[in-house]
Amino acid sequence: MSLEGQHVERKSLRLVTGRTADWADIARACVSLANSEGGKLLIGFEDGDELPPVGQTIPDDLPDVVTKRIGELTVNVKVFVRVATADNQAAFIEVDVLRSPNIASTSDGRYFLRVGDSCQPVLGDDMLRLADERPGLVWETLNNRIPRKGTDTVKLAAFVTGIRASDRVKASVKEKTVDELLDHYGFVDGDWLTHLGVLLIGTTANRRRLGTAPLVQAIKYDERGQKINKWLWDDYSLSPLELPDAIWREVADFRESYEIPEGLYRRSVPAYDEAVVRELLVNALVHRPYTQRGDIFLNLHPDRLELVNPGRLPLGVTPRNLLHASRRRNEGLARVFHDLGLMEREGSGFDLIYDRLLSQGRPAPAISEGPDWVKVGIERRILKPEVLQLLEEVEQRYQLTQRERICIGVLALNESCTARELMQSLEVESAEALKSWLGRLPDFGVVSSSGRTKATRYFVAPELLRGVGLDKVTTLKRIEPYRLKALILADLESYPDSSSSEINRRVGPEISTRTVKRALDDLEAEAEVSHIGEKRWRRYRRTKP
Repeated sequence: MSLEGQHVERKSLRLVTGRTADWADIARACVSLANSEGGKLLIGFEDGDELPPVGQTIPDDLPDVVTKRIGELTVNVKVFVRVATADNQAAFIEVDVLRSPNIASTSDGRYFLRVGDSCQPVLGDDMLRLADERPGLVWETLNNRIPRKGTDTVKLAAFVTGIRASDRVKASVKEKTVDELLDHYGFVDGDWLTHLGVLLIGTTANRRRLGTAPLVQAIKYDERGQKINKWLWDDYSLSPLELPDAIWREVADFRESYEIPEGLYRRSVPAYDEAVVRELLVNALVHRPYTQRGDIFLNLHPDRLELVNPGRLPLGVTPRNLLHASRRRNEGLARVFHDLGLMEREGSGFDLIYDRLLSQGRPAPAISEGPDWVKVGIERRILKPEVLQLLEEVEQRYQLTQRERICIGVLALNESCTARELMQSLEVESAEALKSWLGRLPDFGVVSSSGRTKATRYFVAPELLRGVGLDKVTTLKRIEPYRLKALILADLESYPDSSSSEINRRVGPEISTRTVKRALDDLEAEAEVSHIGEKRWRRYRRTKP
């Protein structure tokens, strides 16, 4: 488990003492936290260590030096520095970095943002996005001078009942009066309802006055792309808390099912998993920018569902790091949804979506981002029904973690993956991070591997594939190197002076171009093959009969 995260950064004591001091690194860390949600900078921990070195002490004047240097090297960063003691009685410096109401920067004019457990620079056009997403006053806390008594009594009663029945809320919160709950969740500001309060428990007329309350359109298309049905939620009568239930209930297509063969029997499977659809809707409602107008679209095609949300992903989050990056755009709204049990904890919503889809033999969601929209697509049909049975059998034998289920789902759908391909699918950047996703699968014998380093190829154990019928189609994706070389030599016997792409197409298009090129290089080193020309004009021929 990582010792750092969205709100915690650890640094060595060497960075603030003596010749090894690197105050620029300390300043970058503080700026990134201030531009995000605030957090703690813990100084005195070596890489990978859970506790500071035993016997470590902090000079009496060092906290003042840290405070002074951070102030000199940053702009719009406010910190509180103190000496703390760890469980092993070693001392370290704890720097509380407050969320900055304005954009924070280093004194030399550079900007950084905390994304997951890393500090990322903000460059170019992203500066405008940072300024837009970091207003001095948060949208949720503003008010339109609507009295706190101007609530919808039905919505308020439902909210209070939900909070008091939730298992995610402390007993001390459940015991609060209605007025105290409104203050606790930021629904009121003195005598007035905040934007958040109007959005969730306000009347229809006041919600309409906000101007940016979410509207939803669900449109059904036929095979030719023609609209054949439409559902609208555009009268502002429903709050974001009520929309997911209403949409799931009113769009009958979500509850359709079809049958897949399973031995002598047939199994009925839903066209769309309810947990996946609800999580997509909740993500769209919670993470959209409420300073921007635009409807949420649910496009129902014969083979897929596409959800299009106005606005871009939060700064620092991209379609490639969505499984790992975690940034809340609307803190108060996310808190209410979480406490009512309507969304997963921070950063785990898309993990659930990946888990459910891959465990059912469906591909991972397709995520794309445009100039002012984000689109998530999920497939209607199961590509490989056998994956359902495989995951059920493995889950019965071993209680898998969510990451392990996602990992085996990717491998089962693709038959096999190199380490590089698996890292791309799971959006991880190092072999060490990949190990945490594979978890216990290699130890259980569920996943096997061949090769080394990034050329390592992972695949589900063949006996498991045979057990569920996933070995019915033979492919060359896991072909042994010596067999591939024999196929290449046989191909060049019939087709001399061929390019690597031509050889790849004839021998097996499912084999990666890298694998074929590596085999050709090995054959050249063994003097079995030679080439003429270079780069795109390179052609191969056999050197031995």
